[in-house]
Amino acid sequence: MINVALPKGRLGEKVYATFERAGYECPAIKEVNRKLVFENAEKGVRYFWVKPSDVSIYVERGAADIGVCGKDILAEYSPDVYELLDLKTGVCRMAVAAKKDFYDDRASTLKVATKFVNIAKNYYAGKGREIDVIHLNGSIELAPILGLSDVIVDIVETGTTLKENDLDVVETIMPISARLIANKASFKFKTAEIEKLTEKVGALID
Repeated sequence: MINVALPKGRLGEKVYATFERAGYECPAIKEVNRKLVFENAEKGVRYFWVKPSDVSIYVERGAADIGVCGKDILAEYSPDVYELLDLKTGVCRMAVAAKKDFYDDRASTLKVATKFVNIAKNYYAGKGREIDVIHLNGSIELAPILGLSDVIVDIVETGTTLKENDLDVVETIMPISARLIANKASFKFKTAEIEKLTEKVGALID
């Protein structure tokens, strides 16, 4: 039995549809109820829904053999897992955004508001830029508008929210998409099953 952690929400439903097409269907998952765990013994697969930001924790600690999470989570938390496949869905980017009249005065410390603290620190360390990170959990766009920060580091999908708040993307840090990840011990003991699943899912993506 392969234990699969799926992120709750639209992304998880999209990914499950791909798994289903690859031959790993589990009809019970489509029933309207509050269950969180669904299995198909015949197909050797057990799915469970978890909060997107928790998928890597379930996989890293072995509660799930494989899971699906965004590249942003992998870059921010560096979980000790194998990254098996780019699922090419949930595509967006991690970017630096600022007010339209922003000018980076390198003589002073750059104030950066973000919930992706490690990504921001690593990115600016690579540029040799001194920063003051302000950790926020939501409505990041407000920070430069109210003068709390000079720039923000956040996920940008369409850019509509930025435009509506008179902000522009000034730099792209990295592209982001959903990735299939595996627990290292599980991969060792269930290599054939996990590789077979990865191959079948990968064939549908390419």
